[in-house]
Amino acid sequence: MKNSNLIQMPDGYLNKTPIFQFILVSLLFPLWAVAASLNDILIAQFKHVFELSDFASAFVQSAFYGGYFIVAIPASMVIKKMSYKFAIMTGLLFYIVGCSLFYPASNMGTYTMFLFAIFAIAIGLSFLETAANTYSSMIGPKKYGILRLNISQTFYPLGSIAGILLGKYLVFQEGASLESQMANMSASEAHAFGLKMLQHTLQPYKYIIFVLVAMFILFAITKFPICKPVTNRAKNGEKAPGIGQTLKYLAGNKRFKKGIAAQFLYVGMQVTVWSFTIRLALDLNPNFNERTASNFMVYSFIAFFVGKFIANFLMTRFSPSKILFSYAVIGSALLAYVVLVPNMTAVYAAIGVSMLFGPCWPTIYAETLEVVDKKYTETAGAILVMAIVGGAVIPALQGYASDVFGSMQTAFLVSMACFVYVGIYFYGEMKKSAVKKTDKTIELAQ
Repeated sequence: MKNSNLIQMPDGYLNKTPIFQFILVSLLFPLWAVAASLNDILIAQFKHVFELSDFASAFVQSAFYGGYFIVAIPASMVIKKMSYKFAIMTGLLFYIVGCSLFYPASNMGTYTMFLFAIFAIAIGLSFLETAANTYSSMIGPKKYGILRLNISQTFYPLGSIAGILLGKYLVFQEGASLESQMANMSASEAHAFGLKMLQHTLQPYKYIIFVLVAMFILFAITKFPICKPVTNRAKNGEKAPGIGQTLKYLAGNKRFKKGIAAQFLYVGMQVTVWSFTIRLALDLNPNFNERTASNFMVYSFIAFFVGKFIANFLMTRFSPSKILFSYAVIGSALLAYVVLVPNMTAVYAAIGVSMLFGPCWPTIYAETLEVVDKKYTETAGAILVMAIVGGAVIPALQGYASDVFGSMQTAFLVSMACFVYVGIYFYGEMKKSAVKKTDKTIELAQ
């Protein structure tokens, strides 16, 4: 490093954390959270404007998280060849383009064009997440890597709350629900009304563009450490591992594969619960309109935010695996309550589940990345981000289940099954940690 006070270690970590740069990286987390939470608003808006089934309305998430899946590996290759900073700026640029596409989408008034705009945003966010998650964990001393990522992730719910509030006041309107208003309209009246409502979907993205441009400029003028491992390949003639060699190594890493599966189901569950909380509230209380029902998402993200602080405190006293196993047990029970109790308390149970989501993603991400040889870090981080594709699959499954059962409540069995599996995964990790601790104690005694 050129800065004499900042030294990069051979494994890519730094001797200390550059505070301003770390803050800038952490501020990226609420930026993709805004886009993700606005999807929950769009699902409720599009369902009635375009007269969609629950399965079809979930395509919003499929376009969004499908973009993550497709672009994560190319993003990792950009990071490997260029830098984390370059990948972040590329992500911000695609994000700006995607938001700009809401201008023609709101005028054309077709569901496909909106999905295309959402997909373009997802391309940018895939670059941002692939770079920022790994970079946040590495931009400082190694022993605080998981803590740094958890701190960065704490900014996420602030973006989620901002996204819901933007949707509540700029997309949703006062008066009766869209379903109630459109029920008594003729086909031509409903079409004209729908086009008018679609104009409101543009409003949040106009403001987001200004923030993204400001962030792009800040990253452009700020120097960032490279944070890439230095190897002895030049001395022994070893070439950098290619994508084929990297994938072969990762495919043989059992703990890495288990982490990927847990991340896939966890992300899918989180996205699904948040995607259908507004719909659940509207189904259980027909007197609500979309603007009122969106309040429950604000409560959900506040619960998510508070849950992160509680988890961070608990992790200073107990192992992450124990905490997450306990969270999974409680979360599965709450989701069972959502399925079985046919009144508004089911919505509050869904809000309670959000409090338990906090530590899952950063802990699975950081711990899974730690079991990977550092020369494969960029690609391994990209594949962990690709596990976000669970957010494209699980909501569609729950939407399909809702159409089949004729009940959004019953469909929450899909989310419950995901949380049960996450609990089983962390139970296994907890047992492995206990065995390691016992072996270490015996070794020290000898």
